[in-house]
Amino acid sequence: MVFVPKSEKTFNERSNSAPSPPARPLPCQLSSNCRSPDKLDCLFLIEPSSSERYEQIQGRSPTVDFEAARTTHHTQFFYPIPHRHLSLREIDANSVTDTMTEEHSNNTDTGKDFIRDIVAQDLAANTHGGRVITRFPPEPNGYLHIGHAKSICLNFGLALENNGTCHLRFDDTNPTRENDEYVTAIEQDVRWLGFEWNDHKFFASNYFQKLYDFAVELIRQGKAFVCDQTAEEFAADRGTPTSPGTESSHRDRAIEENLDLFERMRAGEFPDGAKTLRAKIDMASPNIHLRDPALYRIRKVSHHRTGDAWSIYPTYDFAHCLSDAIEGITHSVCTLEFTVHRPLYDWVLENVSLPRPLPRQYEFARLNLDYTVMSKRKLLQLVEDNNIQGWDDPRMPTLSGMRRRGVTPSSIRNFCATVGVTKHDSLTDFALFEHCLRDDLNKHALRAMAVLHPIKVVITNLADDHFEELEAINNPEDESAGCRKIPFSRELYIEQKDFMEDPPKKFFRLRPGGEVRLRYAYIMKCEEVIKDSEGNIECLHCTIDPDSKSGGATAGRRVKGTIHWVSATHAKTAEIRLFDRLFTIPEPTKDPSGKDFTAFLNPDSLTTVTHCKLEPSLAEARVGQNFQFERTGYFCLDSKESSAENLIFNRTVALRDSWATKQKKKQ
Repeated sequence: MVFVPKSEKTFNERSNSAPSPPARPLPCQLSSNCRSPDKLDCLFLIEPSSSERYEQIQGRSPTVDFEAARTTHHTQFFYPIPHRHLSLREIDANSVTDTMTEEHSNNTDTGKDFIRDIVAQDLAANTHGGRVITRFPPEPNGYLHIGHAKSICLNFGLALENNGTCHLRFDDTNPTRENDEYVTAIEQDVRWLGFEWNDHKFFASNYFQKLYDFAVELIRQGKAFVCDQTAEEFAADRGTPTSPGTESSHRDRAIEENLDLFERMRAGEFPDGAKTLRAKIDMASPNIHLRDPALYRIRKVSHHRTGDAWSIYPTYDFAHCLSDAIEGITHSVCTLEFTVHRPLYDWVLENVSLPRPLPRQYEFARLNLDYTVMSKRKLLQLVEDNNIQGWDDPRMPTLSGMRRRGVTPSSIRNFCATVGVTKHDSLTDFALFEHCLRDDLNKHALRAMAVLHPIKVVITNLADDHFEELEAINNPEDESAGCRKIPFSRELYIEQKDFMEDPPKKFFRLRPGGEVRLRYAYIMKCEEVIKDSEGNIECLHCTIDPDSKSGGATAGRRVKGTIHWVSATHAKTAEIRLFDRLFTIPEPTKDPSGKDFTAFLNPDSLTTVTHCKLEPSLAEARVGQNFQFERTGYFCLDSKESSAENLIFNRTVALRDSWATKQKKKQ
């Protein structure tokens, strides 16, 4: 079950009659300093067709009565919305209490979030006969990313918490960009996150005939017409936020003519772009989405499920709301960019023959993560331009990429719960995601020792054939994980950085004449540094205190440093890939100079280290297992390229936030 964060209160427009369910135990809490946003970013939001096409109007008002418009069904404005950056510093280890806006401050707090409050009120009022039916409706035109994970957790979580159902519906209304590869990948990702739709998998294409019939119904009512305008003419006549649009010259076509033309559109008589079916609403509406929007367009493209059966396809705005109604969705939960689409959602449903109550759309803030991009179009560009190695490249924010990198489903679920469900946009610090990831991996990852940059050590007071097995703890956080045996021999490998010939004062690792404890083993002293003819270190000659192993006479003798190692005789050689942030700046799509986002790709996002030395137990590693390479980071076996003959491990995350340290050094 997903942890549910405490977040915003319910809408003022909703009833306060519902009883308040008890608060649930939660994993972490935002400190109070995040309750004071330092600025307001946007006043009026118009026509956001995607998250990157928000048109934010600052200091500019349209020529409409704001107060009247806010209460008008056909107008959708945003109140001033605080845009904040959610960072790791705001996290406390007790519970989540996310920011609450004034819009919701007068409502009773249920200890959950405003979406869950709405669902609780509807259940109390028996609005939908006690049913809760949600849906996750991806378009199969790309791979899911971590932003989608928030919506998955919310929609499936609402259903699980209320004995409801969540539908997996593919909104496949644009055949030019959709295919079965994406359908399969989406199903795999949803299941990997821990959710199951059972027999509730649907496609918008299942409803093409029903959608067509609804369109005919609108035409018969005189509420839709066939328009011959080109895309350019349509855009020009649509108007601006401050001025009304111009009615199409085809708007007053007779109903019978519209029915005939629409049927001929379906029959494939006209070329692509020659005609559209448009709703007849209001070209003077302050909401541009209500200015006679397109409902159908001609696309003579084969569909991945219906083949060539259709020459026309419904727009998202027309298909989405009707698909919700056909499936009996009770709570249609979308991200904030669809707020301005809600009046059209309602208009379509209210003007065709559907049983009541109708579905209702609710919006929440999408998940935005810094140092990456969340647009499927931009992610596809990275793939097609070979900037990365595919949708499942471990540097990608896609769920398949994160899975290959070793990110766990539970860490993503907990991260989404930590961020919370709110009504205002925020940019979340990547370090917060890494914090949730480390917290989860620390509890479950098996410990192992690996030396990435080896330097050989010869223990001169041991026999050449010395061999013994030492006991090592698999996970100090989980006693049930047990212990393992690790081989110890005369020759070892240690990390190059764990030895310095002329160290600074506070260097507590190995130095000439100095001592360190070998993890799970003995205290070791460096006696001699062996170099080649060019002065490069070849190996270290050391001795051990044979009684300093656990249980020995001098086991309690204290030395300041402990280092990891592997037996040179038994070590396995591997390639290790170290991943870092994909971009060098927090918001690569919002550069003030106007540079393309690819200009900020991080050249150091992948570092490949070869000839690494691993303890032999790692040769038995399986895909999907997580390991902590002690003192180094969390790693997993690469699911795509690793083999028994060529072991490849991917770094999931470092033990500490090394990125912040790098940025401070640059400053």
